[in-house]
Amino acid sequence: MSERLDADDASPAGETAGTDHAGGTATKATGAATGAAEGNSGEVDTETEAQGSGRLRREAAIALVLLGLVIMAVAMFSTPWEVLVGGPPDPARDFSAAEVARAQAFDAATTLPSYLSLSLTLVFAGVLVATPFGARLLGRLKGPWWLRVILGVLAITAIVEVIRWPLGMWFEMILRDYGLSIQDWAGWAGDRLKNLGVEVFLLAVMLLALVALARRFRRWWIPAAVGAFALTLVASFVYPVVIEPLFNDFTSMQQGSLRTNLLEMAERDGVPVEDVLVADASRRTTALNAYVSGFGATRRIVVYDTLLKAPQAEVELVVAHELGHAKYDDVLYGTLVGGLGAALGAILLFLVFGLVRRRTGVGSVADPRAVGAIMGLMTIGSLIMGPIQNVISRHIEARADVHALDLTQDPATFIAMQKRLAVTNISDLSPDAVEYVLYASHPSGPERIAMARAWARLNGAPLP
Repeated sequence: MSERLDADDASPAGETAGTDHAGGTATKATGAATGAAEGNSGEVDTETEAQGSGRLRREAAIALVLLGLVIMAVAMFSTPWEVLVGGPPDPARDFSAAEVARAQAFDAATTLPSYLSLSLTLVFAGVLVATPFGARLLGRLKGPWWLRVILGVLAITAIVEVIRWPLGMWFEMILRDYGLSIQDWAGWAGDRLKNLGVEVFLLAVMLLALVALARRFRRWWIPAAVGAFALTLVASFVYPVVIEPLFNDFTSMQQGSLRTNLLEMAERDGVPVEDVLVADASRRTTALNAYVSGFGATRRIVVYDTLLKAPQAEVELVVAHELGHAKYDDVLYGTLVGGLGAALGAILLFLVFGLVRRRTGVGSVADPRAVGAIMGLMTIGSLIMGPIQNVISRHIEARADVHALDLTQDPATFIAMQKRLAVTNISDLSPDAVEYVLYASHPSGPERIAMARAWARLNGAPLP
């Protein structure tokens, strides 16, 4: 419309009207007819665009359903749903009244900061998704689009961390009061900032790729899903050799009967292990732990140096549990499910973003100002998926416990080890239903002990 007005203004309209009124009228009529035709053409274009957008959404929805079915199939196949369980857990049978009371007191002390942190995270994510706060904040950033994406990630992350930092200090003081943390404030802050740096780096890489794809392709969810899957696999592979050394120093377990027994046990179990590493966790905590990470060439079994203070038989049982994870390729399957979940998230973002873009004041994912809304949606998605991941994790951990018992044939030592872990780490011996769903990635200590007794009954071993 503005282009036609500009043309009319440029023509000798006065002369036309003065010399040939009929001609001038004809010119106006032609312009009106042309305008009507162009208006109809615009409606057709808009309708065509809407149809195209609807087709893209249908394609993405079909892909979402199919990928969701694949994830369900992989999860169903790789998760041991039928795992040996014992009777009702009874903390009073294996733990003294003082130990139960201490666990309850620690749980009560940490409940408030934990729920406050969760609530603030949800509220801020809701603000990013349901209001134009993020777009207005990031709209002030200057520079090329890729720089604004990086700065946007930094800005949103900084706001979240400012909100949560005091809660982190509160939680750290509780850990110190109960003797679980022996770290000074400089070390604590350094670890937190390093962890933050890793998160910012990974987020920036993901969002740079996402915005770049959205600026180039209408069906950006396809390469985004492939990229999310690939990034998850790569991160899992390199994490043990790139990220873990940022937080701990690792050394090969020294020569001796413990190392010899562990390597012989791994060979007997049919699990190839080149080395068992010891992490210098004692410089920050008194907690006991061991874990397996990576897969293929980067798979490693890591034992906290604090665990080496326990009797050798108990350390061997902990490592037998970790060998169970390696034997069943739990890290590999977990990475596969995580990668497929990340791909599903990319497709879901394509479908969901259209529902929130008006509220957030951002037209599309291609706009760098969309970083805040995307981060908010990612946070909400991860919180929703947390309980589902915990259910799968608890079954996998229970299978590793059964594997440790099958490998060592020693339920008495298994129970002694579980008691030591629960007391030293001040584990929640009787978590309430909400905390169990939200936070419990492992069965509780009493549940694991009850399972060991069930294993002993089934295998004719003396009942501990």
